[in-house]
Amino acid sequence: MGQQRLIVATDLDGHPTDAKIRQAASISNQELRDVFADQITWQNLCIWSRRESRVLARKQERFGALILEDHAWTDAPQEDVARAMLEGVAQLGLRPSNKAKRLISRCLLMRTTDDSFPDFNAEYLMDTLEEWLLPHLNGVRSAGDWKGFELVPALKARLDWAQTNALDRSVPGQFTTPLGRNIPIDYSEAQPQISLRLQEVFGVTQHPVVGGTPLQVTLLSPAQRPIQVTTDLPGFWTGSYADVRKDMRAQYPKHPWPEDPTQADPTLRANRRKP
Repeated sequence: MGQQRLIVATDLDGHPTDAKIRQAASISNQELRDVFADQITWQNLCIWSRRESRVLARKQERFGALILEDHAWTDAPQEDVARAMLEGVAQLGLRPSNKAKRLISRCLLMRTTDDSFPDFNAEYLMDTLEEWLLPHLNGVRSAGDWKGFELVPALKARLDWAQTNALDRSVPGQFTTPLGRNIPIDYSEAQPQISLRLQEVFGVTQHPVVGGTPLQVTLLSPAQRPIQVTTDLPGFWTGSYADVRKDMRAQYPKHPWPEDPTQADPTLRANRRKP
């Protein structure tokens, strides 16, 4: 009797939590089907398994909570799998890449000056997964798949054409230097920031602003070492630049250090050698 899969216990010892069976009869799946045919159904299930960290798609023959047959549901609709995966995302968290983090930070900064802009707050994103993430989960059904998933396309899809243009205009992902180089803006801190060679901003007389916030600029020496951090380039030119110039001319005599940097052309080149 102990080897039987299904039994009907007809006599127990009455213990409330650990009862011993004193008499029972075995019953087969088919006998159960013959007696309770109207209560046995096939169900298709797509569920997130916390234990296995993946979506399980199964076809099951059930009698109440009792599973008589259990098979893989190999052709489960993608939408069913994706909906089950949403529960996995709720458990695992968003896990944005660095690229996605920059986009989220840009959108959050944009919203500080335009409250009609979509909300990219982490809590709001988690509360609205079905609205913005569900259509992008094709092929994602495990913790491993989710680890390699890039959120950027799904996040960008929340923005319409006008919002995307407004974001790129007001809170750009890159800063274009006077020499035409594009430098990624770091939005991971409270204030957006970039680093670049001091000579590359010669001639800049207005401090760059993104999202209504001055860009924190780390000015580098020709050896790429920080020499000044500023959120006010015009103030730097008329203030501490003179002291920086004195020190830097001694260390890097082959590079330009004009008295009036606002009238100089930006450059990344050293001075030409005298004949």
